[in-house]
Parts: sequence; C-alpha cells; structure tokens
Amino acid sequence: MLALRLMEEGANTDLSWLLLIGMAFFVLIVIVGWLVSRQQGQPASASASNKPRKSTSQGGDDLTILEGIGPKVAKVLNQAGILTFEDLARADAGWVQTTLDAAKLQMLNPEGWIAQAKLAARGDKSGLAKLQEELKGGRRTG
Repeated sequence: MLALRLMEEGANTDLSWLLLIGMAFFVLIVIVGWLVSRQQGQPASASASNKPRKSTSQGGDDLTILEGIGPKVAKVLNQAGILTFEDLARADAGWVQTTLDAAKLQMLNPEGWIAQAKLAARGDKSGLAKLQEELKGGRRTG
C-alpha cells in the first residue's frame, strides 16, 4: 500500500522499483519458509530410502530386550515400522534419531541399539550378551 501511495503522489519515484523488488523478495522468503516448515518432521526424500522396509515376519520381536530400549521407545519404533531385530538392524541411525526426535525422545542414541539388533537378528546370543555388558542405556561406557 505504501509503495502504491508513494508512486501515485510522485514522491521520489526514482527508487520505487527498489521498494517493489524488496517486497517481492520478502514474499518469496515467506513462501519458501512456509514450504520448509511443512516438511519438518517428515524424512527428506533422499533419506526416505533409509526408512526400514516392512517386516516380512508375521509377529514382531521384543525390542525391549535390547539395552536402552524401554516400552515407550519400543512403541515409537513399532509405530515407525520397526517391528523386528532385522528391521532395526537395517535401519539408518539418522532416520531412527529423527523418528525419536519427532516423538520428543531427543536424549537417546540409536547406534547402540542397531549394533545389538544386528547380533540379535543373527541369533548371536553370546555376542549380544557381551555387547550389552559394555553398554549403559544403549551407549558404550568405555
């Protein structure tokens, strides 16, 4: 409105084009910001391929036997499509972290869980037990 009034009144219209460009740039920034905010909480298309595939087994594994995963985290992982040790073993740590962050569980680190899930998926109980002795809350202590 101010730009139109300035142009109609003729007050220093030599630089009015600069004001119009500035306003157009501002509108562009607002649109880009809105588009980016709509995509928050959704994995980027590049990382969507890191999303775990649907489990081929009928039931799910008890993820709570992994050090650092409790019932609340297991529920979030199940809702995200991670139902078995194999699902978690194939999952990308960054994608799992994004899923946890979206569920307001930011203080967790899924890398130890993935290492445990790889052993559990192979059925390596002794290797899993040995790794779990080195972990506290799913993280290496030493």
